[in-house]
Amino acid sequence: MTEETTLINGQWRRLANRRPVRNPATGNTVGTVCWGDAALAAEAADAAAAAFGTWSKTPPRERADILFRAADLLLQRREAIAAILAAEAGKRLPEALGEISFSIEYLRWFAEEARRPLGTVIPSEDPARRHLTTRSAAGVVLTLTSWNFPCSLQARKLAPALAAGCTVVARVSERAPLAAAELVRALDDAGLPPGVLNLVHGPAREITETLLAHPAVRVVTFTGSTGVGRQIMATAAQRVVRPLLELGGDAPFIVFDDADLEAAVDAAVLAKTRNTGQSCVAANRFFVQEGIFEDFVTRLAARLDALSIGDGSAEPVPDLGPMIDQDSVAGVQRMVDQALGLGAKERTSWRDVPAQGSFLRPMLLTDVPEEAALAREEVFGPVAAAFPFKDEAELLSRANNTEMGLAAYVFAKDAGRCWRIAEALEAGIVGINDPLPSVAFAPMGGVKQSGLGREGASLGMEEFTEPKYLAWRP
Repeated sequence: MTEETTLINGQWRRLANRRPVRNPATGNTVGTVCWGDAALAAEAADAAAAAFGTWSKTPPRERADILFRAADLLLQRREAIAAILAAEAGKRLPEALGEISFSIEYLRWFAEEARRPLGTVIPSEDPARRHLTTRSAAGVVLTLTSWNFPCSLQARKLAPALAAGCTVVARVSERAPLAAAELVRALDDAGLPPGVLNLVHGPAREITETLLAHPAVRVVTFTGSTGVGRQIMATAAQRVVRPLLELGGDAPFIVFDDADLEAAVDAAVLAKTRNTGQSCVAANRFFVQEGIFEDFVTRLAARLDALSIGDGSAEPVPDLGPMIDQDSVAGVQRMVDQALGLGAKERTSWRDVPAQGSFLRPMLLTDVPEEAALAREEVFGPVAAAFPFKDEAELLSRANNTEMGLAAYVFAKDAGRCWRIAEALEAGIVGINDPLPSVAFAPMGGVKQSGLGREGASLGMEEFTEPKYLAWRP
C-alpha cells in the first residue's frame, strides 16, 4: 500500500491534505487518505470526459482483456489487500478475503459480458423495412460507495461501466478507502488508458454535487442509505442524470413450521451477523411460525451467545468483529434501549465486549412492540427482533409492511409455499433456504425505497448503456 490514493488522468497524486484511517477494533491509524476538494473532483471529471471518446470506441475484446488482467492482479494481491480491508473496516479476515474474491468475480463476469451482443433485431410487419436496436456507452459514470463492502461494491459498479465503454470517476467512503484504492490500482496497472478511471476523496456532499453538475456525467450509481440516496436522486434530477441506487434494507427472515429448524438457525446466524450485521441485505426482522417460535428463539439466542467477539485480524479469528465506529454502536444500542423500555424482552445473555474499539454484543429480542424502531427500521448491527406469526396471510401483511424492499429470506420445505411466499414478498432479492443469495451473475437491487435499477448480471451492463432504435428502409 502506498500513500497515493487519488488517481486523476492516469497519475497517482500525493496530496498534502490527508485524513487518518483508523482500525475500529483498536483505534490505531492504519493509513491515510488524500483529501481533495471540488476543484480536484472537477479535474477528474474533465479527464474522464476527455478519455470517453477513445475508450467508448475501444473494441470490446480490448476492454475485456484489461478487466481480465485486473482480476489476475487482484488474485495475486488478494491476501495483502484483504489484510488492509480487515484493518480499516474491522472485518474478519476470512470475510475480507471473501470480499476480494467477490470483486474478482465481478471483473471476470463483466469482462465476459463485454463481448456479448447488446443489440436486437425486431421482426418487421413491413417487408420493406428493418427494425434494429443498438446499445452504446452512456458517458461518464460517477460511482459512490459506502464503507461496509468498499471493494466489492466498487467492483460491482466499475466492472460493468468499464466493460460497456464508459469512463468513471469513483469516490469511496473515507471510513474505509484504502482497499478500494488498491482495487483501482489493479485496474490502472492492468492497462487502463489515462482518464478512463479516476479516484477522488473529499467531503461527500461537495464532491458529489460538483460531479453531478459536470456536463459529461450521465450516470450516478450509489450504494448507501435511503436518505442519502434521495438527496443524490434529487441533485441528479437537475441535469437528468440517470440514478442507479442500491439503498437501505429491512429484510424479513421467515421460518415456517415445516422448515429444517437447525438449518434455519444456522442460516439466521449467518444472515444476521455477516460483517457484524452491517449489510443492507442482512436479516432484520425474524418472523417465525407460532408452533416453532420458542424453539427457534431459544436455539438462535444460544448460538448468538456462543459467538466470540474481537479484532477480525486476530488469531484465532473471532466470530464477530467490531462495528465501524462508536456512533454506530450508540445508534443500535439506542434502538435496543427503546424497545426494552417499551416492554421488549432480551433473549440473549449479557456479557462484556472488548473495552477498546467499537464493539457491540449480539442481541435477540422478543415481544417488541410495533412502534419500536427495532420493529420498523433497518438495524445496521448484530441485533434483531423475533416475532411469531400464525399463517401466510398474517406473515405477508407484516413482512411487506415496510418502505424497504431489498432482500427477504424464506425457510420452508413445502415447494408450493416457498413459491407463493417468494412471489408475494415485496423485495428485489429472495433467498429460499439460502442465507447468501448474492452472486455476480444474478441481478442485485431493490423495490420501493430500497433503490432503482439492478447491478450484476446482464441487467447490470445495460444500466451503463443507451439504447438506440434504427428504422431502416434498405
